[in-house]
Amino acid sequence: MRTIAASLFISLDGVVESPEEWHFPYFNDEMGAAVTAQMADTLLLGRKTYDSFAGAWPEREAEGGEEAGFAKTIGDARKIVVSRQPLEFSWRNSELLQGDLVEAVTAVKNEPGGTIAMSGSVSVIRQLLAAGLLDELHLLVHPIAVRKGERLFDEGDTTVPLELIKSETFSTGVLYLVYRPAAVLTPGV
Repeated sequence: MRTIAASLFISLDGVVESPEEWHFPYFNDEMGAAVTAQMADTLLLGRKTYDSFAGAWPEREAEGGEEAGFAKTIGDARKIVVSRQPLEFSWRNSELLQGDLVEAVTAVKNEPGGTIAMSGSVSVIRQLLAAGLLDELHLLVHPIAVRKGERLFDEGDTTVPLELIKSETFSTGVLYLVYRPAAVLTPGV
């Protein structure tokens, strides 16, 4: 079974919305290496993240600048897009996830292949965590309190236990934390 690994830029106060407004001052070669290491031959993206990527990366690839190699890697990857609406794709190797999210993602996980990477797409990440389908959660925690915007974990009735499996501190103060789902701990045990 394939692994699904999601990666998010997140502030100290848990905000994941609009990282383009606050994360760039903290981006450096260390973060670039961490982001590049998360690339896979299959990407699972929510529609908003897909639209953002499709609006930027094909152009960067065509321009041939310093980001062209990474842009080509993303372009060459299989891109599976989660949306409730029918979509027409202009970016190569893009397809719509068909059917129920949990059933369809389970089917993709059961296909042959390597890791399935996710970037952004917080609502999809939440649903996959709840369904037990997310295997790793990579958080790049930025040393800033954004104080407004969508947070990774919204109000809810259930806890989300996670186990830290890797941590690294970048020179900019960004913490790179990798979690996997954990069993619910019983108090006093």
